[in-house]
Amino acid sequence: MNFLSHYYFDRTTNDANVVMGTVLPDLIKNAVKEANLYPQKNEFLFKGNPDEENLLLGWKRHLAVDLFFHSSDFFLEKTTELKQLIKPIVENTAVRPSFLAHISLELLLDHLLVEHNLIRVNHFYDKLNTVKKESLSDFLEHCKLKNPEVFFNFLERFISSKYLLSYQKLENISYALNRICMRLWPETLSERQLNLLTLELAIFKAVLEKDYLEIFREIEKKLV
Repeated sequence: MNFLSHYYFDRTTNDANVVMGTVLPDLIKNAVKEANLYPQKNEFLFKGNPDEENLLLGWKRHLAVDLFFHSSDFFLEKTTELKQLIKPIVENTAVRPSFLAHISLELLLDHLLVEHNLIRVNHFYDKLNTVKKESLSDFLEHCKLKNPEVFFNFLERFISSKYLLSYQKLENISYALNRICMRLWPETLSERQLNLLTLELAIFKAVLEKDYLEIFREIEKKLV
Protein backbone atom coordinates (compact mmCIF):
# COMPACT_ATOMS: atom_id res chain seq x y z
CA MET A 1 0.00 0.00 0.00
CA ASN A 2 1.01 3.60 -0.51
CA PHE A 3 1.55 6.35 2.08
CA LEU A 4 -2.03 7.49 2.64
CA SER A 5 -3.45 3.97 2.73
CA HIS A 6 -0.94 3.08 5.44
CA TYR A 7 -1.91 6.24 7.31
CA TYR A 8 -5.59 5.21 7.19
CA PHE A 9 -5.03 2.46 9.78
CA ASP A 10 -3.47 4.89 12.27
CA ARG A 11 -5.31 8.07 11.34
CA THR A 12 -6.85 8.38 14.82
CA THR A 13 -3.67 7.92 16.84
CA ASN A 14 -2.33 10.90 18.75
CA ASP A 15 1.25 9.61 18.58
CA ALA A 16 3.10 11.15 15.65
CA ASN A 17 5.90 8.60 16.00
CA VAL A 18 3.52 5.74 15.20
CA VAL A 19 2.36 7.61 12.08
CA MET A 20 5.95 8.24 11.01
CA GLY A 21 6.76 4.58 11.61
CA THR A 22 3.89 3.42 9.39
CA VAL A 23 5.36 5.21 6.36
CA LEU A 24 9.05 5.15 7.29
CA PRO A 25 9.96 1.99 5.30
CA ASP A 26 8.68 3.58 2.08
CA LEU A 27 10.19 6.98 2.87
CA ILE A 28 13.60 5.39 3.36
CA LYS A 29 13.27 3.31 0.18
CA ASN A 30 12.44 6.47 -1.79
CA ALA A 31 15.30 8.45 -0.27
CA VAL A 32 18.05 5.81 -0.13
CA LYS A 33 17.24 3.07 -2.64
CA GLU A 34 20.02 0.73 -1.55
CA ALA A 35 19.01 0.81 2.14
CA ASN A 36 17.73 -2.43 3.66
CA LEU A 37 16.76 -1.97 7.30
CA TYR A 38 15.32 -4.59 9.65
CA PRO A 39 14.69 -2.90 13.03
CA GLN A 40 12.06 -5.52 13.91
CA LYS A 41 14.87 -8.09 14.17
CA ASN A 42 16.62 -6.13 16.95
CA GLU A 43 13.79 -4.73 19.03
CA PHE A 44 15.97 -4.57 22.15
CA LEU A 45 17.87 -1.63 20.61
CA PHE A 46 14.80 0.60 20.90
CA LYS A 47 13.65 -0.35 24.39
CA GLY A 48 13.54 2.41 26.99
CA ASN A 49 12.88 5.27 24.59
CA PRO A 50 9.11 5.77 24.07
CA ASP A 51 9.59 7.69 20.81
CA GLU A 52 11.73 4.98 19.28
CA GLU A 53 9.43 2.25 20.59
CA ASN A 54 6.49 3.91 18.84
CA LEU A 55 8.48 4.40 15.64
CA LEU A 56 9.16 0.67 15.74
CA LEU A 57 5.49 -0.06 16.45
CA GLY A 58 4.51 1.92 13.34
CA TRP A 59 7.21 0.20 11.30
CA LYS A 60 5.88 -3.24 12.29
CA ARG A 61 2.32 -2.18 11.44
CA HIS A 62 3.56 -1.11 7.99
CA LEU A 63 5.06 -4.57 7.41
CA ALA A 64 1.87 -6.29 8.61
CA VAL A 65 -0.39 -4.15 6.39
CA ASP A 66 1.73 -4.81 3.30
CA LEU A 67 1.80 -8.54 4.03
CA PHE A 68 -1.98 -8.73 4.44
CA PHE A 69 -2.59 -6.56 1.37
CA HIS A 70 -0.26 -8.29 -1.07
CA SER A 71 -1.47 -11.76 -0.05
CA SER A 72 -5.16 -10.86 -0.32
CA ASP A 73 -7.61 -12.06 -2.97
CA PHE A 74 -8.55 -8.41 -3.42
CA PHE A 75 -5.01 -7.49 -4.51
CA LEU A 76 -4.75 -10.42 -6.93
CA GLU A 77 -8.17 -9.82 -8.49
CA LYS A 78 -7.85 -6.05 -8.86
CA THR A 79 -4.31 -6.08 -10.25
CA THR A 80 -5.31 -8.77 -12.75
CA GLU A 81 -8.25 -6.65 -13.94
CA LEU A 82 -6.20 -3.48 -14.11
CA LYS A 83 -3.35 -5.19 -15.92
CA GLN A 84 -5.68 -6.06 -18.80
CA LEU A 85 -6.72 -2.41 -19.13
CA ILE A 86 -3.14 -1.14 -19.00
CA LYS A 87 -1.50 -3.76 -21.21
CA PRO A 88 -2.39 -2.22 -24.61
CA ILE A 89 -1.15 1.21 -23.48
CA VAL A 90 2.38 0.06 -22.64
CA GLU A 91 2.69 -2.39 -25.53
CA ASN A 92 6.06 -2.02 -27.30
CA THR A 93 7.57 -0.33 -24.22
CA ALA A 94 9.81 -1.76 -21.51
CA VAL A 95 7.20 -1.04 -18.83
CA ARG A 96 5.79 -4.20 -17.25
CA PRO A 97 1.97 -4.09 -17.13
CA SER A 98 1.91 -6.15 -13.91
CA PHE A 99 4.16 -3.64 -12.15
CA LEU A 100 2.17 -0.66 -13.40
CA ALA A 101 -1.11 -2.32 -12.35
CA HIS A 102 0.28 -2.96 -8.86
CA ILE A 103 1.36 0.66 -8.30
CA SER A 104 -1.76 2.06 -10.01
CA LEU A 105 -4.02 0.13 -7.63
CA GLU A 106 -2.15 1.49 -4.60
CA LEU A 107 -2.33 5.10 -5.81
CA LEU A 108 -6.02 4.74 -6.68
CA LEU A 109 -6.73 3.54 -3.15
CA ASP A 110 -5.01 6.67 -1.81
CA HIS A 111 -7.06 8.76 -4.25
CA LEU A 112 -10.36 7.24 -3.11
CA LEU A 113 -9.57 7.69 0.59
CA VAL A 114 -8.94 11.40 -0.04
CA GLU A 115 -11.94 11.85 -2.34
CA HIS A 116 -14.31 10.29 0.18
CA ASN A 117 -12.84 12.32 3.06
CA LEU A 118 -11.78 9.22 4.98
CA ILE A 119 -8.41 10.75 5.72
CA ARG A 120 -7.15 14.33 5.90
CA VAL A 121 -3.88 14.73 4.06
CA ASN A 122 -2.87 17.90 5.89
CA HIS A 123 -3.29 16.10 9.23
CA PHE A 124 -0.96 13.38 7.93
CA TYR A 125 1.72 15.95 7.13
CA ASP A 126 1.16 17.74 10.44
CA LYS A 127 1.84 14.49 12.30
CA LEU A 128 5.07 13.87 10.39
CA ASN A 129 6.15 17.42 11.07
CA THR A 130 5.85 17.03 14.86
CA VAL A 131 8.19 14.03 15.11
CA LYS A 132 11.38 15.03 16.92
CA LYS A 133 14.37 14.88 14.60
CA GLU A 134 16.56 13.67 17.49
CA SER A 135 14.32 10.66 18.14
CA LEU A 136 14.11 9.77 14.46
CA SER A 137 17.87 10.22 14.08
CA ASP A 138 18.51 7.90 17.04
CA PHE A 139 16.12 5.32 15.58
CA LEU A 140 17.88 5.39 12.20
CA GLU A 141 21.27 5.21 13.89
CA HIS A 142 20.15 2.04 15.69
CA CYS A 143 19.01 0.75 12.29
CA LYS A 144 22.51 1.50 10.94
CA LEU A 145 21.24 3.69 8.10
CA LYS A 146 24.16 5.09 6.13
CA ASN A 147 24.10 8.72 5.03
CA PRO A 148 21.11 9.75 7.19
CA GLU A 149 21.49 13.34 5.96
CA VAL A 150 20.29 12.16 2.53
CA PHE A 151 17.16 10.78 4.14
CA PHE A 152 16.48 13.90 6.21
CA ASN A 153 16.86 16.12 3.14
CA PHE A 154 14.35 13.93 1.33
CA LEU A 155 11.97 13.95 4.30
CA GLU A 156 12.07 17.74 4.50
CA ARG A 157 11.15 18.02 0.81
CA PHE A 158 8.47 15.34 1.16
CA ILE A 159 6.75 17.21 3.98
CA SER A 160 7.15 20.74 2.61
CA SER A 161 5.92 19.88 -0.91
CA LYS A 162 2.76 18.11 0.33
CA TYR A 163 2.95 16.19 -2.93
CA LEU A 164 0.30 13.66 -1.90
CA LEU A 165 -2.36 16.37 -2.14
CA SER A 166 -1.93 16.09 -5.91
CA TYR A 167 -3.42 12.58 -5.81
CA GLN A 168 -6.85 14.21 -5.73
CA LYS A 169 -6.68 14.37 -9.56
CA LEU A 170 -6.38 11.24 -11.70
CA GLU A 171 -4.13 12.93 -14.27
CA ASN A 172 -1.63 13.61 -11.48
CA ILE A 173 -1.67 9.90 -10.62
CA SER A 174 -0.74 9.08 -14.22
CA TYR A 175 2.09 11.59 -13.99
CA ALA A 176 3.28 10.05 -10.71
CA LEU A 177 3.16 6.57 -12.25
CA ASN A 178 5.29 7.77 -15.15
CA ARG A 179 7.84 9.20 -12.71
CA ILE A 180 8.00 5.85 -10.89
CA CYS A 181 8.50 3.98 -14.17
CA MET A 182 11.33 6.36 -15.10
CA ARG A 183 13.29 5.12 -12.09
CA LEU A 184 13.25 1.59 -13.51
CA TRP A 185 13.19 2.09 -17.25
CA PRO A 186 14.84 4.88 -19.28
CA GLU A 187 11.86 5.14 -21.63
CA THR A 188 8.97 7.33 -20.53
CA LEU A 189 5.34 7.14 -21.56
CA SER A 190 4.26 9.63 -24.21
CA GLU A 191 1.64 12.30 -23.64
CA ARG A 192 -0.83 10.19 -25.62
CA GLN A 193 -0.07 7.12 -23.49
CA LEU A 194 -0.49 9.15 -20.30
CA ASN A 195 -3.87 10.43 -21.48
CA LEU A 196 -4.96 6.88 -22.30
CA LEU A 197 -3.73 5.72 -18.90
CA THR A 198 -5.79 8.42 -17.18
CA LEU A 199 -8.88 7.31 -19.12
CA GLU A 200 -8.38 3.67 -18.13
CA LEU A 201 -7.76 4.62 -14.50
CA ALA A 202 -11.05 6.54 -14.52
CA ILE A 203 -12.88 3.49 -15.89
CA PHE A 204 -11.29 1.21 -13.32
CA LYS A 205 -11.86 3.70 -10.50
CA ALA A 206 -15.63 3.54 -11.11
CA VAL A 207 -15.47 -0.23 -10.55
CA LEU A 208 -13.03 -0.07 -7.64
CA GLU A 209 -15.11 2.56 -5.85
CA LYS A 210 -17.89 0.03 -5.22
CA ASP A 211 -15.87 -2.24 -2.95
CA TYR A 212 -12.48 -0.67 -2.21
CA LEU A 213 -13.26 -0.29 1.49
CA GLU A 214 -13.52 -4.06 1.85
CA ILE A 215 -9.74 -4.48 1.83
CA PHE A 216 -9.33 -1.81 4.52
CA ARG A 217 -11.93 -3.50 6.73
CA GLU A 218 -10.32 -6.90 6.15
CA ILE A 219 -6.86 -5.64 7.11
CA GLU A 220 -8.20 -3.72 10.13
CA LYS A 221 -9.65 -6.93 11.53
CA LYS A 222 -6.35 -8.75 11.06
CA LEU A 223 -4.35 -5.93 12.67
CA VAL A 224 -6.46 -6.20 15.83
